[in-house]
Amino acid sequence: MNIGMNVGLAVSGFFGSLLLVGKQKENNLREQIFSVIGGTMSANYLTPVVIDSLNLETESLHYGVAFVIGFGGLKVVEYLSEKWFHKDSK
Repeated sequence: MNIGMNVGLAVSGFFGSLLLVGKQKENNLREQIFSVIGGTMSANYLTPVVIDSLNLETESLHYGVAFVIGFGGLKVVEYLSEKWFHKDSK
Protein backbone atom coordinates (compact mmCIF):
# COMPACT_ATOMS: atom_id res chain seq x y z
CA MET A 1 0.00 0.00 0.00
CA ASN A 2 1.39 3.36 -1.02
CA ILE A 3 0.51 6.21 1.34
CA GLY A 4 2.80 8.80 -0.27
CA MET A 5 5.45 8.56 2.40
CA ASN A 6 8.83 6.93 2.67
CA VAL A 7 8.70 5.51 6.18
CA GLY A 8 12.50 5.39 6.55
CA LEU A 9 12.90 9.05 5.61
CA ALA A 10 9.96 10.07 7.81
CA VAL A 11 11.38 8.24 10.83
CA SER A 12 14.82 9.78 10.27
CA GLY A 13 13.27 13.25 10.01
CA PHE A 14 11.15 12.58 13.09
CA PHE A 15 14.21 11.82 15.20
CA GLY A 16 16.03 14.82 13.76
CA SER A 17 13.16 17.10 14.73
CA LEU A 18 12.92 15.54 18.21
CA LEU A 19 16.55 16.39 18.82
CA LEU A 20 15.90 20.11 18.61
CA VAL A 21 12.47 20.06 20.30
CA GLY A 22 14.06 18.64 23.45
CA LYS A 23 16.24 21.73 23.72
CA GLN A 24 13.35 24.18 23.37
CA LYS A 25 11.87 24.59 26.81
CA GLU A 26 10.06 27.87 26.14
CA ASN A 27 7.68 26.56 23.43
CA ASN A 28 4.28 25.25 24.39
CA LEU A 29 3.12 21.74 23.55
CA ARG A 30 1.19 22.86 20.46
CA GLU A 31 4.25 24.53 18.95
CA GLN A 32 6.40 21.51 19.73
CA ILE A 33 3.93 19.13 18.07
CA PHE A 34 3.72 21.32 14.95
CA SER A 35 7.51 21.52 14.87
CA VAL A 36 7.91 17.75 15.03
CA ILE A 37 5.27 17.24 12.33
CA GLY A 38 6.89 19.94 10.19
CA GLY A 39 10.34 18.43 10.58
CA THR A 40 9.07 14.95 9.79
CA MET A 41 7.11 16.00 6.72
CA SER A 42 9.84 18.25 5.36
CA ALA A 43 12.32 15.39 5.69
CA ASN A 44 9.93 13.04 3.92
CA TYR A 45 9.19 15.32 0.98
CA LEU A 46 12.38 17.40 0.66
CA THR A 47 14.95 14.63 1.07
CA PRO A 48 14.34 13.18 -2.44
CA VAL A 49 14.75 16.66 -3.93
CA VAL A 50 18.03 17.24 -2.08
CA ILE A 51 19.30 13.75 -2.95
CA ASP A 52 18.59 14.29 -6.65
CA SER A 53 20.11 17.78 -6.59
CA LEU A 54 23.32 16.57 -4.95
CA ASN A 55 23.47 13.28 -6.93
CA LEU A 56 23.71 11.18 -3.76
CA GLU A 57 23.17 7.67 -5.02
CA THR A 58 24.32 5.82 -1.90
CA GLU A 59 21.16 4.81 -0.05
CA SER A 60 22.85 4.89 3.34
CA LEU A 61 23.28 8.66 2.95
CA HIS A 62 19.56 9.18 2.40
CA TYR A 63 18.66 8.64 6.04
CA GLY A 64 21.39 11.00 7.24
CA VAL A 65 20.15 13.67 4.85
CA ALA A 66 16.58 13.11 6.09
CA PHE A 67 17.77 13.48 9.70
CA VAL A 68 19.47 16.81 8.92
CA ILE A 69 16.45 18.08 6.98
CA GLY A 70 14.16 17.04 9.87
CA PHE A 71 16.40 18.98 12.22
CA GLY A 72 16.43 22.01 9.92
CA GLY A 73 12.78 21.71 8.96
CA LEU A 74 11.92 22.52 12.53
CA LYS A 75 13.45 25.96 12.15
CA VAL A 76 11.45 26.59 8.98
CA VAL A 77 8.21 25.77 10.79
CA GLU A 78 9.15 28.08 13.66
CA TYR A 79 9.89 30.89 11.20
CA LEU A 80 6.55 30.45 9.44
CA SER A 81 4.76 30.24 12.79
CA GLU A 82 6.27 33.55 13.83
CA LYS A 83 5.22 35.13 10.52
CA TRP A 84 1.69 33.75 10.48
CA PHE A 85 0.84 34.05 14.17
CA HIS A 86 2.89 37.22 14.78
CA LYS A 87 4.78 35.67 17.64
CA ASP A 88 7.50 37.95 18.96
CA SER A 89 11.06 36.75 18.43
CA LYS A 90 13.16 36.40 21.53
